[in-house]
Amino acid sequence: MFRKVLVANRGEIAVRVMRACEELNIGTVAVYSEADSDSGHVRYADEAYNVGPARAADSYLDHEAVIEAARKADADAIHPGYGFLAENAEFAGKVEEVEGITWIGPSSDAMESLGEKTKARKIMSEADVPIVPGTTDPVTDPEEVKAFGEEHGYPIAIKAEGGGGGRGMKVVWDESEVEDQLESAKREGEAYFDNDSVYLERYLEQPRHIEVQILADEHGNVRHLGERDCSLQRRHQKVIEEGPSAALSDELREKIGESARRGVAAADYTNAGTVEFLVEEEDREAGELLGPDANFFFLEVNTRIQVEHTVTEQITGIDIVKRQIQVAAGEEVDFDQDDVDIDGHAMEFRINAENAANDFAPATGGTLETYDPPGGIGVRLDDALRQGDELVTDYDSMIAKLVVWGEDRDECIERSLRALREYQIEGIPTIIPFHRLMLTDEEFVRSTHTTKYLDEELDESRIEEAQEQWGGDTGDGGASDDEDEAVEREFTVEVNGKRFEVELEEHGAPAIPTGNVEAGGGQASRPEPAGGSSSGGAELEGEGETVDAEMQGTILDIEVAEGDEVAAGDVLVVLEAMKMENDIVASRGGTVTQIAVEEGDSVDMGDTLVILE
Repeated sequence: MFRKVLVANRGEIAVRVMRACEELNIGTVAVYSEADSDSGHVRYADEAYNVGPARAADSYLDHEAVIEAARKADADAIHPGYGFLAENAEFAGKVEEVEGITWIGPSSDAMESLGEKTKARKIMSEADVPIVPGTTDPVTDPEEVKAFGEEHGYPIAIKAEGGGGGRGMKVVWDESEVEDQLESAKREGEAYFDNDSVYLERYLEQPRHIEVQILADEHGNVRHLGERDCSLQRRHQKVIEEGPSAALSDELREKIGESARRGVAAADYTNAGTVEFLVEEEDREAGELLGPDANFFFLEVNTRIQVEHTVTEQITGIDIVKRQIQVAAGEEVDFDQDDVDIDGHAMEFRINAENAANDFAPATGGTLETYDPPGGIGVRLDDALRQGDELVTDYDSMIAKLVVWGEDRDECIERSLRALREYQIEGIPTIIPFHRLMLTDEEFVRSTHTTKYLDEELDESRIEEAQEQWGGDTGDGGASDDEDEAVEREFTVEVNGKRFEVELEEHGAPAIPTGNVEAGGGQASRPEPAGGSSSGGAELEGEGETVDAEMQGTILDIEVAEGDEVAAGDVLVVLEAMKMENDIVASRGGTVTQIAVEEGDSVDMGDTLVILE
């Protein structure tokens, strides 16, 4: 077994992995950006290392910085969590090449073959796993899309090879949209996954999203741990996940589970993973289930631990993260498929710092003035928070996961309502009111909703009413002017890049600054990030009116050049935020005197993008 594991992630998933390590008597190492120096995963770890500035590309995504931190810490394994580098085959390959450090996850070869969607479709098709009608090779020409539409009909989904969670996917409803949507999908694929290859699928208009949890070892054992229903989604992003699915008959459930096992075995896959399927919904009476003849199609394999792995853990009693670590250490899966028992029902609620009534707009800052999570039988909370923490807005808006178990789905819903009522958060907005609404929503309670329900059918005024009724305090969390200064302080000291905690007590004196203190000649030097170091933002030199970002996001495309003449309404920049492309347009005509951003840059609300004279 490993001595020390570096967790190449942040927030609740980093703490989740560290807890599993602690139960296995393994030391833990955190990495953190400058924005996360006081975050919960840093507090929890045995030791922690700074890997760079707030921008993810220069810290959490910096391959060399993460590996160098593992070397400094003398860690003998790296666990990636989910997101960031978790599905990056190149990074996994680099870790595999480092002597004395083990990658906790599938091999880089398996990640590459299943991570590229066209390769994965070929593997699944050869393993007799149903796939959605589509292409098995990338497409580059609009004429290929039109020919596919003539053969299979519209709508068509254009998907990025490396995409997921709705990013890099565009829907073509008729031939007139082909050129624009093809270009948009390629652009998103290049921006987010450094891969502009795209492929085509028939777009299913009323699907359910069913995924199967897989665990496989190096000794040829492949087990599935049942399915999760992730059909409640907004813009292809899961919101509430549950298991088992309340819509599937046992016969259909078994067919899907065995298809997942067969496909994973054909790919020589090891460690934990998730095989995702789309199941076509049918007209059903209340209480009627989808039978064994219902259509289901392979969607993709997530070659990592999933956000919603907690649901499966609650209904099987299997600690998936500990199993990941054990499999990576060469241990064999010690249970048979028939030993997997599904007990009761579980749901996971993503607690996002967003205002659901304002188009799920992410919070731009704030302090957790009150943080009082729920408890009681059947209630689990995965978080990395404590009262008084500042909200870090540089990354994902999810701050916690509430997971609730019941003996059946009805009890699970009732217990979830109780837990959500107990969950007290003040200082930032959250989507807790939205979750409470969903648990009383007829479509969700009957489990007849599809992945399109939130985006196309739910009356948005109901979300506004729920936010107004249960929204609570959504203030900015700032301290009042007359608040007493604290006299006990905890310093964060970095010595050669390693983090130490120092407590200091001061009486009868002004507050002590709590910024990071550098010792031993300053922060240890670190390798340049891949692609060079961050410039820290362009210096504004142009004269005229600034065009600023209206929200936090990523620059996908720049439509103008310095010196161009533009008219009011012309698109200047394409900004991705909340999984949607947003055109940033000129409010008046003029000449572009400076472009302050580049494609791929992350920007905050208020950052200057373009200057017009």
